[in-house]
Amino acid sequence: MDLKDRIAVITGATGGLGSTLTRELAAHGLHLALLGNNAAKLEMLAKSLSLPESRLFTHNVNLLDLPETKSTAEAILAKFGQIDILLHVVGGWTGGKTLFDAPAEDLAFMLNQHVWTSFHVIQAFVPHMVKNHWGRVIMITSPSGVRPSAKSGLYAAGKAGQEALMLTLSQELKNTGVTANLLQARTIDVKREKVSAPSPDNSAWTTPEEMSAAILFLLSDEAAAINGAKLPMFGSYS
Repeated sequence: MDLKDRIAVITGATGGLGSTLTRELAAHGLHLALLGNNAAKLEMLAKSLSLPESRLFTHNVNLLDLPETKSTAEAILAKFGQIDILLHVVGGWTGGKTLFDAPAEDLAFMLNQHVWTSFHVIQAFVPHMVKNHWGRVIMITSPSGVRPSAKSGLYAAGKAGQEALMLTLSQELKNTGVTANLLQARTIDVKREKVSAPSPDNSAWTTPEEMSAAILFLLSDEAAAINGAKLPMFGSYS
């Protein structure tokens, strides 16, 4: 698997999964466009990578603003000349209340975080991959999207919407050389608790390193036939 010199866009780059992905892809020789909503955290992450300026682009962007997202894509193209990979790993959760008690603004937050940001990055970045006849789009979702539990309806609605967009995209990308796939995680174990303190409660959690390994495979040429998949990354959880 040779990904050297591919151009990868990572949204939510400073998060627990995003920062692990960033370091993994840097080690494989990719050029990185790191997007986030905290300029200070982006700067810290960029410094920690010790990459030459020619391999790195960082930008603070509001993904709820489509024109701003599209202008960010144009800036990345101006620097690197193409876009090959979109890893949309922006997270966010709200829950713990029944549908009778949940405030409407919480639903708006979940739809913004998972549906609208996904829609905007698809519109801003994916057409450039189609033009080059090669690309990989990967997003993170949850089994809650199709099997919501009590008091998780708002999060489930956001993830279900994100899944619908990506599965539709996968059909629209057939025969283009671009694929769109989903990884499903119950909980991303940023603190690696299932390793340091294993228990029945965290046995189905997924570490960022496990997610990164799966993503690296989906980015490879060997995974070109995988399109429209929902890869479960939650062990025996049911």
